[in-house]
Amino acid sequence: MSLSAKREYLARIHGCHQRAGRQHKTRILDEFCATCGYHRKSALRLLHRPLTGAALRRRPGPQPTYDPEVLRPVLKVIWLESDQLCSKLLKAALPEWLLFYQHHHRRLTPEVQAKLAAISLAQIDRLLRPARVGQPKKGLGATKPGTLLRRQAPTRSGPPDTSRPGTIEVDTVAHCDDTTAGDDVHSLTFTELYSGWTENRAVWNKAGHAILAQLQELEGQVPFPMTSFHSDNGSEFLNWPLHRYLSQRPWKVPWTRSRAYRKNDNAHCEQKKWTHVRQLLGYQRFAHPELVPLLNELYAQECSPYHNHFRPTFKLARREKRAGKTIKIYEQHPKTPYQRLLESPDIPESTKVQLRAQHARLDPFALKKGLEGKLKNFFTRLGNLDRESTLT
Repeated sequence: MSLSAKREYLARIHGCHQRAGRQHKTRILDEFCATCGYHRKSALRLLHRPLTGAALRRRPGPQPTYDPEVLRPVLKVIWLESDQLCSKLLKAALPEWLLFYQHHHRRLTPEVQAKLAAISLAQIDRLLRPARVGQPKKGLGATKPGTLLRRQAPTRSGPPDTSRPGTIEVDTVAHCDDTTAGDDVHSLTFTELYSGWTENRAVWNKAGHAILAQLQELEGQVPFPMTSFHSDNGSEFLNWPLHRYLSQRPWKVPWTRSRAYRKNDNAHCEQKKWTHVRQLLGYQRFAHPELVPLLNELYAQECSPYHNHFRPTFKLARREKRAGKTIKIYEQHPKTPYQRLLESPDIPESTKVQLRAQHARLDPFALKKGLEGKLKNFFTRLGNLDRESTLT
């Protein structure tokens, strides 16, 4: 018998049991246990308590500490504005985000602030469960293994160096929808492994000269020197201009590449391609070169400070072998790329002063609002260009 049928049966006999005499109550109880399969004590508890009212809705045990009607709106706003961080990362981001929340939305009482500071990860998941969303579809990969310079750019042996700033991984994301035919926009992802600092730039049709120009610009803007360079094995990276750029300089930058069809060779960059590009732009096709400057403005002015200053990430601390299995142990407290660079002894103090000054001028809610506004204008422009190309 289903649970709904048991409840319907209980509703029918509940009043009769309440009004019946001792002998009739025994017969009703026997029939209820035989029909629904309840133990007599469980059946008696169901028959003795009211069917409606506050007594039926009261949960047994201690009453909840966190009022969902008070805390859920605050958590939901911060969760959505931070691009749906998981509970572990959201808890680490809450202290700084709450300061800006009170400036943009409403003041919180000391009691609410104390509860949000002490809230557990499981409670965050419970309060945000109604707001969770599904995963979008998976896109296509447009990388074709290049044959040029494969000997000059060897594959990387062993794990990358993440103990000090400067180790760079780069890759491209194709905005091609469900076909790789024709020309389209590609996003370059530039990730530093020690801090997780990530920059994105758009290029048309992942041309080698455009990739090189964006890499040169990014190297001059990021707050750390490039000490090693690891790329995908596509032809947009395996070319002579990039080889000359990395090798013909006062200090030669070691260059390695990924193996064909091995995503884990570029795992850090692959992860950022999802969080920084796919979650922002989805899988729609961008088949117009006019979109490249709009996308670069969005990446440089809103996405970069938003992700690097206000979105904490986990970092692998060490690996251990246990019973033949490799166990990965991560940092206990996630940090933003900005915080990791400030803690690094390899970053000059003058650079840290500039980072602090930049951070003091930023507001995550204002960045998010500007990002959404530019994203709306970008897709409006995309729709207009698609209609124009269809008419012509």
